[in-house]
Amino acid sequence: MKKILLILTIFLSVNTLFAQQDSTAALKEFVGTYKFPEGSVVPDVTVILDESGLTITSIQGSSPLVKQTDDLYIITVYNGTCLFIRDANKKIIGVHIEAMGYILDGQKTSD
Repeated sequence: MKKILLILTIFLSVNTLFAQQDSTAALKEFVGTYKFPEGSVVPDVTVILDESGLTITSIQGSSPLVKQTDDLYIITVYNGTCLFIRDANKKIIGVHIEAMGYILDGQKTSD
């Protein structure tokens, strides 16, 4: 019985580790800088990935991003949404942000 519990514990631990690695790898596609048109309230935002997840940063400040759907995240600090835009090949090419009464559409410029 102890061997079965040990094997089950090892299996669950390894499975959890691989799930976390897959999740981190999937989040890397969101990382990058997104530039907005001239005259926007902020010139650009940068999305980074750290141990706590995705964070969005601009000259106005930073906020964690909380996943709602595959490409839709909540900008918690600014009570807004961040929708990542994909092309026909499923590559992220832009972002649509609605926060604090502003609507911003930007293009991804770097990874």
